[in-house]
Amino acid sequence: MENSKALSQFTIGEIELSYRKKIKTPFQKITNSQTANECIRKVFPVTQINYREHFYVVYLNNSNEILGYQLISVGGITATMVDIRIVFQGALLAHATAIILCHNHPSGSVKVSRPDKELTEKIQAAGELLDIKILDHIIITENNYYSFADDGNL
Repeated sequence: MENSKALSQFTIGEIELSYRKKIKTPFQKITNSQTANECIRKVFPVTQINYREHFYVVYLNNSNEILGYQLISVGGITATMVDIRIVFQGALLAHATAIILCHNHPSGSVKVSRPDKELTEKIQAAGELLDIKILDHIIITENNYYSFADDGNL
């Protein structure tokens, strides 16, 4: 009786998670960096590609079929903050076994920065613990893209 009285004096927030799979997209399966680049450009706001950095994650199943995507962060001209916990929260919620990371460089350069490399390594390490593969990290610009996987950096 005393416990129920104590519990009635405060409330505990209930965690509610949801994931809705929408209708099929033109890209059902990611087979290479070119397909990943084309896919992310379908959701990336064209008017923002030269303005501010955006970081997206594409979630995939074991057959590399797209489960969905998530905008993780929008930053400034030269950087954006990425909370790795949010990256993997989406992956776990969608039951993803693999992910593809993507962000843009408003400068128009696809040159990989040290922070880009460090973030990719940090996400890879977390993915290994959760048994979620990082298939690629794509950097896009208005007219070009760079693939960590194609360049052997994954």
